[in-house]
Amino acid sequence: MKNYYDILGVSKSASKEEIKKAFRKLAHKHHPDKKGGDEAAFKEINEAYHILTDDKKRSEYDRYGRTFDGSGGQSGGFEGFDFGGFSSQGNAAGFDFSDIFEDIFGGFNSSGGMRSRRGRDISIDLEISFEESIFGAQRKVLLNKLSSCDKCHGVGGESGSGMKECPSCRGEGRVKETKRSVFGTFASVKECESCFGKGKIPEKKCHACHGVGILKKSEEVSILIPKGIQNGEMIKLSGAGEAISHGVPGDLYVKIHVLSHRVFRREGNDLVMDLDVKFSEAVIGVKREVQTLDGSIKVSIPKGIDSGEILRVRGYGVFFDGKKRGDLLIKIVVKTPKNLSRKAKSLIEDLQKEGI
Repeated sequence: MKNYYDILGVSKSASKEEIKKAFRKLAHKHHPDKKGGDEAAFKEINEAYHILTDDKKRSEYDRYGRTFDGSGGQSGGFEGFDFGGFSSQGNAAGFDFSDIFEDIFGGFNSSGGMRSRRGRDISIDLEISFEESIFGAQRKVLLNKLSSCDKCHGVGGESGSGMKECPSCRGEGRVKETKRSVFGTFASVKECESCFGKGKIPEKKCHACHGVGILKKSEEVSILIPKGIQNGEMIKLSGAGEAISHGVPGDLYVKIHVLSHRVFRREGNDLVMDLDVKFSEAVIGVKREVQTLDGSIKVSIPKGIDSGEILRVRGYGVFFDGKKRGDLLIKIVVKTPKNLSRKAKSLIEDLQKEGI
């Protein structure tokens, strides 16, 4: 008896979504029209999918090892599989077959037009200083990637060379072929691989890229880091990814890593720092010079301040919403003296007698 769970590679407690995912993966692998496809295996996984996504049939199969409509444990493949109502937008048994048929009808979108060719996206990590994360910066990175050919500007032909009709598709940009599958015989239409759907090719190929229009090279990319960017944020540069022949370049994604600062730390849109204050300064108050990311400022320490209290300096924090800025929060740390002279000790004892 067939074990449908083993056929799809799922557990007996698998959800419908898990079964669908397993079926999709195996259908891609064993589709008869793909190189190395296996029609027998494809029919078998189709049968397993049909049974395990039908609640009634799955219940019967789990209890009795078969179903009682002539399928399940007895079926030879597609018997009972409902393809009714199938269309380019429809589905059978709630499953979207568009990805399976892509290889048969590939190269065109749902309206019949050519799909845009798109290059590969690139993702990199960029380490920046704490100051750069607050004020923004312009950084340049050198990437080794597929880029548009400088000689022909992606056209694929020598400068001054004209274009001629593609002999492979006779100027149509697409080629037709007939394919046989388990679903029947399909007349498929694909983008011409010789002219990439353009219908024309250069009379003389570019000597640098050999007519492809792209080549591997080192390219310097400028990255604008916005003010107030946070650690872990991603910057997207559209079109800065890898190029593709006669298509649209991919995108570049830059993940930002902000280095820590020895003085400041970020809390939302505010900057926080600790300020050591002498015991005497905390008692009688004092003006202190504080070094911020914007330069030195004078801060008044009020008399009688306690350790842990916060002084707020407005407008010296993190940029947000354009030109707005958070605040600088100065946390007071009162330093208690450890080694006192006799005179200092005597004075403290006098203060103690005063109840201070």
